Amino acid sequence: MAQLNFTLDTEIIKGLFTLDGRDDSMAKLIESIINQVLDAQATEIIGAEPYERTEARTAYRNGYRPREMKTRVGTLELSVPRLRDGNFSTDLFARYQRSEQALVLAMMEMVVNGVSTRKVERITEKLCGTSFSKSTVSKLCQGLDPIITEFKNRPLDNHFPFVIVDAIYVKVRERHRVRSKGLLIAIGVNHNGYREVLGFTIANSETETSWNDFFVHLKERGLSKVDFVISDAHQGLVKAIKKQFQGASWQRCQTHFSKNILDSCPKKLQPEIKERLRGLYDAADEKTAQMLLRSITKDYQNLAPKVIEKLESGFEDVISVLSLPMKYRKRLRTSNSIERLNQEIRRRERVIRIFPNSDSVIRLMGALLMEQHEKWATGRKYLDMQEYYDSLQSEATQHESKEKKSSELVA
Repeated sequence: MAQLNFTLDTEIIKGLFTLDGRDDSMAKLIESIINQVLDAQATEIIGAEPYERTEARTAYRNGYRPREMKTRVGTLELSVPRLRDGNFSTDLFARYQRSEQALVLAMMEMVVNGVSTRKVERITEKLCGTSFSKSTVSKLCQGLDPIITEFKNRPLDNHFPFVIVDAIYVKVRERHRVRSKGLLIAIGVNHNGYREVLGFTIANSETETSWNDFFVHLKERGLSKVDFVISDAHQGLVKAIKKQFQGASWQRCQTHFSKNILDSCPKKLQPEIKERLRGLYDAADEKTAQMLLRSITKDYQNLAPKVIEKLESGFEDVISVLSLPMKYRKRLRTSNSIERLNQEIRRRERVIRIFPNSDSVIRLMGALLMEQHEKWATGRKYLDMQEYYDSLQSEATQHESKEKKSSELVA
């Protein structure tokens, strides 16, 4: 769309600076801006301003139709342009309201099913500026659920060398009881260096079977040739990774590993152990890391035997990332990227507290994950992948050279 100059009502501007009229003025301001955007889109489609005579015109205006748009600042009364040929369309409503609808739906389902509190009802009123009937909720569900389902089951056409997985627990009402359920999430870095939300699902717990089923679903949708999987060391998860991604390296999250180590460490030794672990993680190569491990073992074998036991048992998994070029290690040695995503999920989940059913979890979390996926797809690259592929090519060439020399020696 061409550059758009907005015209703002002076009364609206004045209202923004008064305590009593601020909320109403903000709604009117957004309403005015969106209406002007819709008019600009109509002009772009038609190829002419209102009443403008031009040979480039492709259609004619035919008035407006009213449209309500429910937002966190209230209900906006919009005027959507109509064209005589009926070809005016905009994705403005769908993009803006997707996550809004999901949050409203999750809350309102509690009200409808009788499991909400007065506080939740007040929050809903404040967020949406209006209340919803059961029929309205059902109508919104019908429009949102297929979009989430399509996103959740879409083909994974890209190549994803790096995959990061984690789970977050939410409370769900099921058969008149509140149960804890796991939301399993996988994100990946594709061959172009952009992050994507690969998939998500609800499971009763983080068992090997749950993770297996989730990974099988991802593979059926096209996930293949995974080179690196990053996660914490949950037993069921690790077993599923080794089974479903044979040939891939598993990188144990260094942040989680450090926490496990420090939990077993005497308090007075924690600062120095933490510093030694940081030096181990920053090692230039595996040989240097092994040298640092021997040094830590020598210094703390008697002072903190449990620390050394855990460090030695997890050492190989926690330094897998050292096989990658230096520039990739910082972002792939932990699951921090998915942890930040979990924080955003948790921020919304805390408002709801208890979901009325599993479908409402998929609806809200799916909308949030879909929104984040779109931000990643249109944002900056997460990693420049050229050096990674160059390193793979170099390794393949060296391997072929060694095999050739071996065959010549045998001959």
